[in-house]
Amino acid sequence: MNLKQCPKRHKWALDFTSKCKQDGGRQLSTITLPDPPGYSNNTASDHSPRENKPDLIEKKSWDIALGPLKQVPMNLFIMWMAGNSISIFPIMMVGMMFIRPVQALLAFQQTFKMIEGKSSALQKIVYIFGNIVSVGLAVYKCHVMGLLPLHASDWLAFVEPQKQLEWSAGGLKMY
Repeated sequence: MNLKQCPKRHKWALDFTSKCKQDGGRQLSTITLPDPPGYSNNTASDHSPRENKPDLIEKKSWDIALGPLKQVPMNLFIMWMAGNSISIFPIMMVGMMFIRPVQALLAFQQTFKMIEGKSSALQKIVYIFGNIVSVGLAVYKCHVMGLLPLHASDWLAFVEPQKQLEWSAGGLKMY
């Protein structure tokens, strides 16, 4: 259909909702425009079953296995941001740093049902190692905060705590 047959109010306006009428009162068909770039009416079923793509299964399995190791840098940043004081926020952060890897290790069988492929044994070892590293970071944070009982005075009431032999202060002269 020619666009010049339809009268327009403005030369730059197009009305896509109404039908144009000719002088005789007979309706013309609606204006048809070409499809936009990238649009196609054809439905392409290019999806193949997962069984045909073992490399995707292998990649997903490695993503699951490397998940705990990918969290280590974030845990280190959270440890640094929480500080070494003993207050509610650092204690909650350390608690979560313990709970998440332990829960992941307890849900070991469910996680490994999803891991498949040629190198599944290596992926399982990497997964366990990543969770053990996370638990180790939580233990280190407890040590830095002074929450681990490392001295005999922490366990026995009759043993005197260690005395601090040296003091240091920055910028001041001590006499």
